[in-house]
Amino acid sequence: MHSTLNRAQAVFGFFTTVALFVAGLAALSVLLFPTDGVTSQVKLRDVKVTKGRPHYYSTRKEEYAQLRFDLDADLTPLFNWNTKQLFVYVYASYPSDPTNTSSSAVSHAVVWDTIISAPQSAYSFDALKERFFAPSPKSKTKSKSKAGSRKPPATKAKAHAEPGILRLRDQKAKYQIGDVSGRMAERQNVTLAVGWNVQPWVGALWWSPGSGSVPRTQGGVGVSDAFGLPALRRAGGAAAAAQQGQGKKTAV
Repeated sequence: MHSTLNRAQAVFGFFTTVALFVAGLAALSVLLFPTDGVTSQVKLRDVKVTKGRPHYYSTRKEEYAQLRFDLDADLTPLFNWNTKQLFVYVYASYPSDPTNTSSSAVSHAVVWDTIISAPQSAYSFDALKERFFAPSPKSKTKSKSKAGSRKPPATKAKAHAEPGILRLRDQKAKYQIGDVSGRMAERQNVTLAVGWNVQPWVGALWWSPGSGSVPRTQGGVGVSDAFGLPALRRAGGAAAAAQQGQGKKTAV
């Protein structure tokens, strides 16, 4: 006869084996959902280079670039039943050595990011709770009188209906581009690119093509045309130019 402890250990071992097997099948099931229909495009709208403290904790002044861009992306194929959320980001790539742009290493800096949550499934805990454990009509009336007749915003419902659709115009970057050297003005061969990271409920993280990490999804990664950063705008030079123009106007 086996003791109670031996039986509990056997049941627990069988449970963990089944759980790991089911988790493995769930992680591999994402291979049945193709992601080659993903499309993304990014385009630069405006860029300027400023000298100052890019962060409140910066101890010295340095040059940093601020960007504005347009983004069009259709990431809906990345959502399946095992997708928890999608992390989307736009990053800038530029040569680390401005004097040797052809053979120097490439630096990357994220300038914008967002998290897109997957739409609620009909078999989620909240949906099943609302379906089988719905509150009584009396409590519904009471909660409705407190909340009023306000309707949920249409934008939120649309976001749940079409997850992964991004249409941004003249979007300001969340983060500035800086360098350890403290100089960013007049750098050449700078590009913007779109990247993403699929975070599943079970399984490994899936990265965008060209990210350097595995496993990777399929789809088109949008890359902008190469551009150069402008020269640093100096406040003293602008003031002198304005004063010179005012002097010419007075002479006339």
